[in-house]
Amino acid sequence: MEVQPANQLNIEISEEVAEGSYANLAIITHSNAEFVIDFVNVMPGTPKSKVKSRVIFTPMHAKRFMKALQENISRFEASNGTIKDLEQIEIPMNFGGLTGQA
Repeated sequence: MEVQPANQLNIEISEEVAEGSYANLAIITHSNAEFVIDFVNVMPGTPKSKVKSRVIFTPMHAKRFMKALQENISRFEASNGTIKDLEQIEIPMNFGGLTGQA
């Protein structure tokens, strides 16, 4: 019988989830109890985009995720060079569709 250490997790991933979803926009909102990150694939010239995935974190886990992402970006840049930050691009909330007028 194989015994796993108490601090080791056995994590499985289905083939569908392992394929992943492409996203080029993340919309982050929060309340006092949670952070919600919606991952969206916005395609040029299309008036509408759909949320591909939504991840909900507690504030503590959102902060841990941020630190882990910062650490991984630092490791990536140490091996591959600095990631160029693109100029700030304003994405209209209507994503190219019609806007209301008063």
